[in-house]
Amino acid sequence: MSLSLLGIFILMIVLLVLLVMEALPIDVLGIGLLLILWFTGYVDSDQAVAGFSNKAVLTVAVMFVLSHALVKTGVLENLAQYFFDMEKKVKWLGMGLFLVTVSLFSGFINNVAAVAIFIPVAMHMASKFRISPSKILLPLSYAAIYGGTITLIGTSTNLLVSSVGEAHGIKPLGMFEFLPLGLVFLAIGSLYSLLILPRLLPARAPVSTLVGKYHMSTYLTEFRVDKDSPLIGSTCRDRHINEKYEITVLGVIRDGEQITSNIADLPLLQGDILLTKGALDNFMKFHQQEKVLALSDIKLGEKELQEGDNVLVEGLIGPESTLSGKSLSDLDFRKRYEAFVLAIGRRGMTIKQKIAHIRLRFADTLLMLMPADQIAEMRNDPDLIILQHHEINMRKKRIRWLAVIVIPIIMLSAATGVVDILAAALAGAFLLLVTQHISTREAYGSINWPVIIFIAAFIPFGTAMETSGAAALIGESVTSLARFFPEKMAPYALLSSLYIITAVTTAVVSNNAAAIVLTPIAIAAADNMGIDSRPLIFAICYAASASFMTPIGYQTNLMVYGPGKYQFMDYVKAGAPLNLLFWILASVLTPIFWPF
Repeated sequence: MSLSLLGIFILMIVLLVLLVMEALPIDVLGIGLLLILWFTGYVDSDQAVAGFSNKAVLTVAVMFVLSHALVKTGVLENLAQYFFDMEKKVKWLGMGLFLVTVSLFSGFINNVAAVAIFIPVAMHMASKFRISPSKILLPLSYAAIYGGTITLIGTSTNLLVSSVGEAHGIKPLGMFEFLPLGLVFLAIGSLYSLLILPRLLPARAPVSTLVGKYHMSTYLTEFRVDKDSPLIGSTCRDRHINEKYEITVLGVIRDGEQITSNIADLPLLQGDILLTKGALDNFMKFHQQEKVLALSDIKLGEKELQEGDNVLVEGLIGPESTLSGKSLSDLDFRKRYEAFVLAIGRRGMTIKQKIAHIRLRFADTLLMLMPADQIAEMRNDPDLIILQHHEINMRKKRIRWLAVIVIPIIMLSAATGVVDILAAALAGAFLLLVTQHISTREAYGSINWPVIIFIAAFIPFGTAMETSGAAALIGESVTSLARFFPEKMAPYALLSSLYIITAVTTAVVSNNAAAIVLTPIAIAAADNMGIDSRPLIFAICYAASASFMTPIGYQTNLMVYGPGKYQFMDYVKAGAPLNLLFWILASVLTPIFWPF
């Protein structure tokens, strides 16, 4: 093996490890990868920056803008409310139509935007019908994922694979060319979500009362030892804090200094700040019985949560949120939102610092106390996805129909070949900007820049895979394995192998990274075997999009991780059968819809 080949394989392994470990933000990782490829000579200057002018990358960016414009109209929320009202009459019919609606809209707008819209509706359904949110939220994410497989613009993966194929002289993938297998996935996936998923998913987040809704949530918050507290002069071990309240004291701040060792046996003093981890109802017991001051300096009882001007609200930090990377202190959160953050929830991580100084991340949940009349305004803020509300009117005051019809016009124009999809999308965005349906600030703010930069910076890696010969070598290896089968079956074995390799890769890294790396390999393998590469390319598209087994494989899975109180193994148990089912369907049906 040449040094060039060895270097690219080492780089690939390091990249996969960093992606799985989430050691760096994806945009920073992408730029670092680009620089390494450039400085080591794997790509030249033109190839290094080619991703930033790539048609697929630009199309993805513009589709973020169009999705935001559609979300802003309120049409989707009105439709979501319609299915919620229907579910009051026919429960499971309403739920089925709800999931199918999410899927259909995910085929035409950004998946993340669709899930952000429908999470509050799903939570409201759960509360209304006494269903655990964990029974509804993962099916919602899955519906958005397989819904994205029905059109070219349903997911950025399809656009990227089409772009890579074009670079190899392959005819661009059609707007509705995905429809045959995509509809099969949608139908089978919807049945799976309705009939099987509820039996596999735990009821981990009861909703019998408002406090009960949160009682299984694990949050980080802090308390101050008051002058009358029985904790003064005692230790956490003496007062049996962990056993009595099921609260973990992570650290003690005394006179500005943080103490994290031997906390259980540390005699507590008046004014000590306790950094704690636990559930809301346990916090309330601790607050009342140990006479410690909560962040809000008020008691949060069931009566107070349901009456008065203040309500308890749970908000999710979205993937495009400008709050990410900043602390509550940096943001002056209380002044900015007129809301008081009581606690922060994060995917099973332990943080030993004051919550005001915790740097927020995507998928963090904020438990906030705020005036009821502020909820509607906060719901329109793109930085926070409100997960809990109480009979708040979801309908916008005005529907601006131009934004509603722009996306269908773009799809029809691109599907009929009247105009290129990027040109159509740019024209639609320009029209919305000129007519002031959205502002330039909103347009730039709606684009998920870390994703765009990562994709653009990652494209040169696909080029390096080819120029170094790595793609051809892997393609030959996969082809050799396929040739163990009878000659007539070898192409089918190749397709099935590529699908499962892509699905597994996507589960541990990301859909776009898997697609960029494996598409050139699929093309090389097809050339090696002397067959049409189109079936293999579609297999890559579907496999990279259909990621159900892990929370990190697809952004929508991560979005429901906190609100659904899921654990990693929930995804494995719920998603593995669906991944297996889709693999079998794709292996059988892809060659029928796109013959070799």
